[in-house]
Formats: sequence, C-alpha cells, structure tokens
Amino acid sequence: MIFVALGYVCYRVDDFVLLTICMAAIGATLGFLVWNYPRGLIFSGDGGAYFLGFLIAEISVLLIARHPDVSAWMPLLLVAYPVFEMLFSIYRRKFLLNKAVDSPDAMHLHQMVYKRLVRWKIGSDDPQHLIQRNSLTSPYLWALTLLTVIPAMLFWDQPMLLVLSGGLFLVCYVSVYRMIVKLRCPKWMVLRDRGGRECAAQASRIL
Repeated sequence: MIFVALGYVCYRVDDFVLLTICMAAIGATLGFLVWNYPRGLIFSGDGGAYFLGFLIAEISVLLIARHPDVSAWMPLLLVAYPVFEMLFSIYRRKFLLNKAVDSPDAMHLHQMVYKRLVRWKIGSDDPQHLIQRNSLTSPYLWALTLLTVIPAMLFWDQPMLLVLSGGLFLVCYVSVYRMIVKLRCPKWMVLRDRGGRECAAQASRIL
C-alpha cells in the first residue's frame, strides 16, 4: 500500500524512474503476498523487511529532493503507523510499565489484536490454527494503514491537511489500543465462531 501511494505521487510529478522502482516493488510484494497469505509458507525475515524499509525511505528522500512541491509530510504520514508504534512502545515501557525502553514485550497493537480480537475465532494452539489466527490479524492492520495511505495520496502537496490526517491517525491508534486493552471493543471488531472455541479445545486435547 505504501509503494502504491509513492508510485501514485511519482506519476503525478512525472518521475517515471521512481515510478518504475515503485512498480517493481509492488510486483515483488504482491507476488510474496499471493504465495504466502494466508498459509504462511515462506518468511521474508529481517533481510526482507529491512530492505523494503530502506527502499521506502530511499524513494521518499529522492522524491522530496527532486520535486520540492511534494510535501515532506507525505512520506512521514505513509509510515506513521510503524513510527508511532515504536514511539508508543517506548512510552509504554518507560512510563507505564517502568521497564527499559528496549525490553521486549507482547503488547504491540498487532499482538493485542491477535490475542483479544481474533483468538475466539480460532482458539486452538495447534500450529496450523496459530498460522490461521495470525493471518486473521492482518486485515485489521491493513485497515489501520489505509488511514494514512489514503490521505497521503490525496493531499501529497498540502502540508496542513497531511499534518491533520496524521493527528487523526494518532487519535484513532490510541483509541483502538485503549479499547482492546480494556476489552471494550465493539462486537463487530471481535471475530467469533459460535461453538468454535469449545470444538477447538476438544480437538487440541484429542491431538
């Protein structure tokens, strides 16, 4: 989604070199998605994740340097989710949990979605069920990412609207996180399978 947004802006400013790189990245990641989702057959690892992050950063820097009419807030809004996730994690560990900021925990937003929103759909600890539950977590994060990608595409040359969109995203993130932690999510956000939890538990005991 981020590469699509970057590619769209590259197209709008007639930078076909960067657009070609974005299209290549879109093709590669789509191929990975089709092959890997939702079965989890392959794993990109740190090398794949860091390379994609570097590519996003490099395209963003070149786009702003080559086209002054593109607001610097546009790429920042595109990566608002991972950036704010990191800053929020530092705040949570330092001021709420009184831990070192680099200490690991299992309280990231995607982990809370995994444990509290989709767990009741597939409750077994069978490895295949864990993979399925993991795949059910992704659409929540895609929807959250769209809150930054869509306004970044629409307002790529309007700094004030980009800043306002970023602020709105931060409010949405904190609100969703707070609801999940306090178990006050709307019913439509929680995936449930009627009787599925009991069946999964029985299957797990039999296996």
